[in-house]
Amino acid sequence: MNPDTIASKFKSLFDQDPILVKSPGRINLIGEHTDYNEGFVLPAAIDKEMVIAIQKNGSDECHLFSYDYQESLTFSLDDFSPMDGGWGNYVMGVVAQIQKAGHELSGFNLVFGGNVPIGAGLSSSAALECGVCLALSELFGLNLERIPMLKYAQKAEHEFAGVKCGIMDQFASMMGKENHAIRLDCRSLEYNYFPIELGDYQIILCDTQVKHSLADSAYNDRRNECQEGVDAVQKVHPEVKSLRDVTVPMLDEVKDKISEVVNTRCQYVIEENERLLTGCEMLEKGDIKGFGKQMYGSHDGLSQKYEVSCPELDFLADFAKSKEYVAGARMMGGGFGGCTINLVEKAKKETYEKEIAAAFKEEFGKELQIYEVDVTDGTRRV
Repeated sequence: MNPDTIASKFKSLFDQDPILVKSPGRINLIGEHTDYNEGFVLPAAIDKEMVIAIQKNGSDECHLFSYDYQESLTFSLDDFSPMDGGWGNYVMGVVAQIQKAGHELSGFNLVFGGNVPIGAGLSSSAALECGVCLALSELFGLNLERIPMLKYAQKAEHEFAGVKCGIMDQFASMMGKENHAIRLDCRSLEYNYFPIELGDYQIILCDTQVKHSLADSAYNDRRNECQEGVDAVQKVHPEVKSLRDVTVPMLDEVKDKISEVVNTRCQYVIEENERLLTGCEMLEKGDIKGFGKQMYGSHDGLSQKYEVSCPELDFLADFAKSKEYVAGARMMGGGFGGCTINLVEKAKKETYEKEIAAAFKEEFGKELQIYEVDVTDGTRRV
């Protein structure tokens, strides 16, 4: 999304020169469903971004305009509450958190738009929240630090949008670094940057544009199953706080106390954390093929042990596996739809995109959306 487009829309609506902020969506290279088990994730900010234009208006009212939806919204800083759905909640939620933290705001005008695909699991909402947060900090000279800002953004999602998301999306959007992934410890929020020297490879996302209705209830079931495993292990090993602390031998000790399903779910999470740590070593060596192997392992685990895949995602992962020039691929996100992430040789990417789209269409009678992405810096003023 070109910032000039948003800036000129802002000028035409409000006859002012705005402050501009860019805020990226994110991918997660490996480490799925590990976040709520206090494990590790490996996200990166990408060059699909939200652009936010903002300026004071000398009143106590906030005038918002969504470029993508072509919709307006006005609310008063003294009196606002969550709406019944809609993009306004992401903006108002952030304003509420900044006010709660004791910062003074006055009325402002705001226009936003972007090219983060909605519903593809690339965290368009986190991009908007983080962007609004930095824009307000810049506009009102609040000098907010990045970690508190991303926490405000997460709380906005919890309290206004009603989604109990983990911290990964906001963390990746706010803390992204060009050509680096972030290994984030979801327990301590300690983080390290790992170079993504992709060399001959391109990151390609294949979006099924499918969202199976199972997703929300299955997510809650998985959380409960993991907790059941932890509760059983704690009886033998009281020092265990979460699945992060559990090893496969510990899990074996309580095998007869838990169901086959709970055992398999917990196994997946333990193995996924190991795959992520191995994958980071591979990235440090510049071994993209080695990293790709861990990605394939992740997909198999998500599909067979955690059972959060779907026919479309499995089809795309299997197709990738059949091509020598694809280093790795896996489903990304909560599951039951969304994208696969693929590491494809640049020299072969056009061929791959054509072939996988044709095969997908033949199998499911639907068009496949394909995005090529690069790893970029996090939320920043333009």
